[in-house]
Amino acid sequence: MRIDVLTLFPEMFLSPLQESILKRAQQRGLLTIILHQLRDYALDRHQMTDDVPYGGGVGMVMKPEPIFRAVETLRGSEPIPLIFLTPQGRVLTQQRVIELAQWPRLMLLCGHYEGVDERVREHLVTEEISIGDYVLTGGELAALVLIDAVARFIPGVLGAEAGAWEDSHASGLLEGPQYTRPARFRDWSVPEVLLSGHHAHVARWRRQQALRRTLERRPDLLAQAHLSPKDQQLLEQIRRSQGEPGAG
Repeated sequence: MRIDVLTLFPEMFLSPLQESILKRAQQRGLLTIILHQLRDYALDRHQMTDDVPYGGGVGMVMKPEPIFRAVETLRGSEPIPLIFLTPQGRVLTQQRVIELAQWPRLMLLCGHYEGVDERVREHLVTEEISIGDYVLTGGELAALVLIDAVARFIPGVLGAEAGAWEDSHASGLLEGPQYTRPARFRDWSVPEVLLSGHHAHVARWRRQQALRRTLERRPDLLAQAHLSPKDQQLLEQIRRSQGEPGAG
């Protein structure tokens, strides 16, 4: 996959993109990330990319010309999605991450100041995405979050091919607890079922714990999760053990 990032502050990406999984994905040719300085596409000698808003108001607005010029130069005639990172966008979910990972190429636009000229939104942007109901100084950090989330679903990026599909939210549930060596630390022991070597029992315990954690922390997710009849039985047992009203 190739991801083109349009930004006024490309330096913000340098360190995160040279660490951990993202670094290895690029070294192995699975992911290509190209940073584009929007000022390079400005039309005037001062490379102005923002101006005061019509009608007055606080702050500056990103001009349409550099953005249109950058996107049209890089996109050409290819139908490449342009995603604008903004608090006004649809909140990013794991399902949308999976869908975006199917594209061979994406373009990300990082907003700044008071946002972009509305004509960019109306005539250029394919989709607006937010990473949460709060405001950041610019879209760079949000773009990094999206890149990291999408990269995990590119085949070959993770060491364990099923890893991304077992993460929290991938199956509609939160991931259950994880343990590693030593089997006993201070006075706390790893659950016996994980030491049993019985794969069916381990799988059942993990599913049960995922259901329990989701019920306790994000019960809203259960309404949309795809639960099998066995899941429903496990969930009923959990509710009974917790003495939940109406269980039984």
